[in-house]
Amino acid sequence: MTTLTTARDTTTVIADSWAMLRRNLTHITRSPDTMITAVALPVMLMLLFVYVFGGAIDTGSSYIDYVVPGIVLLCAAFGSATTAVSVSADMTDGIVDRFRTLPIARSAVLNGHVLASVVRNLITGAIVVGVALLMRFRPTADPMRWLGVIGVVALFVFALSYLSTALGLLAENPEAANGFTFVILFLPYVSSAFVPAETMPTSLRWFAENQPVTPIIETVRGLLMDTPIGNSAWLAVAWCVVIAVVGYAAATVLYRRRTAR
Repeated sequence: MTTLTTARDTTTVIADSWAMLRRNLTHITRSPDTMITAVALPVMLMLLFVYVFGGAIDTGSSYIDYVVPGIVLLCAAFGSATTAVSVSADMTDGIVDRFRTLPIARSAVLNGHVLASVVRNLITGAIVVGVALLMRFRPTADPMRWLGVIGVVALFVFALSYLSTALGLLAENPEAANGFTFVILFLPYVSSAFVPAETMPTSLRWFAENQPVTPIIETVRGLLMDTPIGNSAWLAVAWCVVIAVVGYAAATVLYRRRTAR
């Protein structure tokens, strides 16, 4: 009986999460400016670094081949951070109170935001890669390595989206939520995304080499360009799992507190 009840509850959560996912994707399609902004900023940064700074930066290879993996991760970080704003907007606009009157799983509301973030960011990441290919980005990855890239990026977005969800629940309004995500957007800049970490001053180099984004970037770069990955792959997965668990736990506790008022 317990097994049957658990299976039924799981089915309900999946169905309700799917409904919330469709709701959030519908909002995205009705607000194309959000997608345009999510794509335009990384593309503009890519153009800036490749055509303005690229000639002065020596990475030992074509700079565009070096920088694109970092731009993809920056795009993912930017898109994931917007999840905090959408969650905060739901909490302050009163729609969550409406959801609480319906027979839906409590976790479905947050799951819908996170899953929509993953879908949205995979699409924007694909667009950024498409633009990079037009700019003579030449990856050497085979289909299996491309699947690996998609998997790593999806895991990164999933983890950051849950962390952003927690920040959105912590904030009192969408404006504050947007400010809370500043640290997430800052991390890719102090990593190996745009320049090799070994070219940085000692203290900054230590931070760049030991923060979460660097092994994720090195893993994506290694998969795309067939460069050595070393222990970056398992570090990338470990960091993503830790961030996802912390974000999920914090979001769950904060959501219960906010909806118990």
